[in-house]
Amino acid sequence: MRFRPLRSATAPDPAVPVMADPPETMRAVVIDRTGTVDVLHEQSVPVPAPVLSELLIRIVAAGVNPIDAKTRSGAGVSGAIASYPATLGFDFSGIVIRTPYESHPLQPGTEVFGMAPFPRSGGTYAEYAVVPTLSVARKPSSLSHVEAAGVPLAALTAWGLVVETAHAHEGQRILIHAGSGGVGHFAVQFAAYFGAHVTATGSQRNASWLRELGASVVIDRETTRFEDACAEVDVVIDLVGNVHDETGTRSLSVLRPGGLYVLVPTGSWPGYAEAADAAGVRVTSFKVIPDGSALATVGRLLDSGAVQVYIDRVFDLEDAAAAHTELERGHTRGKIVLRVSDD
Repeated sequence: MRFRPLRSATAPDPAVPVMADPPETMRAVVIDRTGTVDVLHEQSVPVPAPVLSELLIRIVAAGVNPIDAKTRSGAGVSGAIASYPATLGFDFSGIVIRTPYESHPLQPGTEVFGMAPFPRSGGTYAEYAVVPTLSVARKPSSLSHVEAAGVPLAALTAWGLVVETAHAHEGQRILIHAGSGGVGHFAVQFAAYFGAHVTATGSQRNASWLRELGASVVIDRETTRFEDACAEVDVVIDLVGNVHDETGTRSLSVLRPGGLYVLVPTGSWPGYAEAADAAGVRVTSFKVIPDGSALATVGRLLDSGAVQVYIDRVFDLEDAAAAHTELERGHTRGKIVLRVSDD
């Protein structure tokens, strides 16, 4: 068998588009300190330079997540911010500008989506970001950049909860709190896709939509206490915790003996482990892992139509403060996204 030699750096592949060098500076939305939405402001900052296995990405759209707002306010991962000004944001969809080496699979011009390693580096509320190659995947061809930017953190969180932690399967009974939110609407779909019987809590206005996503039962949290409407479930995926109406504590009562309670919001219930042990159920917290291979699987499900992402609102980059205000109102269906640049 004869092998075709790799092209050298001096002989570019004509099939790969030639990307212009990035500028020295870029637009970004930054914070100089933590606080209210007023601390978010646009500023010109240096374009980051990739090293080793990192990609340089031109950001077309950036997802907005609850962790962004928590970090901006002084909670979340704010304690790990090494210096200010800091650019927030994990999610992105964009275009590869620089790749680690000439024959790397993600060549310049490739459309990708994924998660940036904020706060270890700058976030995605900016025109460019550096991202580890293992944290990205090719953008689903059926999605726009705005749609794709709403996927990574929420979908990877849901995947980790439903598939890797709960091991969703035929006949399993799963209760998902806040099923219409960013993580919740993916969790409902993944659990239903793998055959679980899904009960979701949400508002009346989202009830029919949650059923379309795959929930067999929808409990209106405003009129019905969920423990009066379900019992003996195998898994509770709690995206609320005890910050609202003791949702976490009440959830333990609907689990079967030995069932699994999964708490997602950090700091929402300090005593969850002890309470679960006393109730005779298993318990774990969860943190999202920016796994590009898992994201590629999610991308295939999106392209097939088996899973969908719902974008509630789209704001321009300079309106990030308005996006955070909308997010913190707490009534978002699906995701909020920032439009950063043109395709």
